[in-house]
Amino acid sequence: MRLLEPEQAAREHGESRVALLAEGLRTGDPVADAAFAELSAGGAAARRTFAAGLRDGLASLPEAPDGIAELLRESEEAVAGADRELLERGDVASIAVDPFWSRIALALGSLVHTYSAPAIARVLIGTGKLTESAGRRLGETGLWRTNAILPGGLLRGAPGYVDTVQVRLLHARVRAAAQRRGWDARRWGVPINQADAARTWLDFTVVPFRALEKVGIVLTGDEERDLYRYWRHLGALLGVDPRFCADVVDHASAERVLGLLETANGRPDETAGALVHALLDALATGPLGSVLPLQGGAVRRLLDALTRLIQGDELADALGLGAEDATPYVPLLAMANARVRRWERANGESWRQALAEHIEYRRGEFAYLPGAEYRDETAGEAGQA
Repeated sequence: MRLLEPEQAAREHGESRVALLAEGLRTGDPVADAAFAELSAGGAAARRTFAAGLRDGLASLPEAPDGIAELLRESEEAVAGADRELLERGDVASIAVDPFWSRIALALGSLVHTYSAPAIARVLIGTGKLTESAGRRLGETGLWRTNAILPGGLLRGAPGYVDTVQVRLLHARVRAAAQRRGWDARRWGVPINQADAARTWLDFTVVPFRALEKVGIVLTGDEERDLYRYWRHLGALLGVDPRFCADVVDHASAERVLGLLETANGRPDETAGALVHALLDALATGPLGSVLPLQGGAVRRLLDALTRLIQGDELADALGLGAEDATPYVPLLAMANARVRRWERANGESWRQALAEHIEYRRGEFAYLPGAEYRDETAGEAGQA
């Protein structure tokens, strides 16, 4: 099942880690699946119960179906076990990144890497919407991430907490739909399985920040450690098996786990390529492309070049991206970004001002979205919590 060279993987990562990977490929998210089944069967009444529990807590409910109650209980425990001061600050490492480069790292780093995995791409194509509505899907992912990283966003009932639990339920809906369509679990593993969920978790941590390093945006050691502390709580809210990320404390340890997970992924196929090209087209014609002082196909060529820089030639070639090379210009980008970071960090007041400006911008960054699928379709009225 998807393990490309299990004996070599065992030599490099250890037999116990390869066994965990194999188990992860066979495992979905039983807690979210049970809750989603109850929401589907229970109609409006179940959705109202769920919405109230997300907003006010499980203890506020006079009663709740077992599956919904367990999802709420597990979500609240993920927050209760966190460092409250850390949650109140938010994901400072991510907040502090210039919004333009943050969006580049999300789209060309996180999402391109996620879409490049054939099994993940097949699940996403199966929804029938990503290639047709790539811009909105990009916006919704950005909205979720923004709400999740803002100060206090993961506290119980806050927008990031609510959105993250609803994203977890969206995964359950997509998993159920894929299985109804006859998904080949023997070949691809369970749809949105634990191994792929852990890989996606890394796509929002080590992948974008390694990309940002190439253009001069580098974390301090403390910021790097806090990034993973924060995202471990986010991973718990998303239902990611903690065995994959419990020992991830910095980029180096994250890359080791990513190396393990990649032993279960082959080269990108046509499905992955279709998703990536739809994403880049949406970026070129959407809000990001509109702020670039370029015309026509120049925006798309720039995005291809930046994707190649971030992901490397081998993956870019496999995805069928243009051969544009941004490398000669990278030192200029890195110099400019490093200077901005240095000015922002000049003293405590300049740092607080920079964070305040970034937070203000992010609160309205996705105000143009009419809604989000993970709210509207997965949780019904819970999306209004």
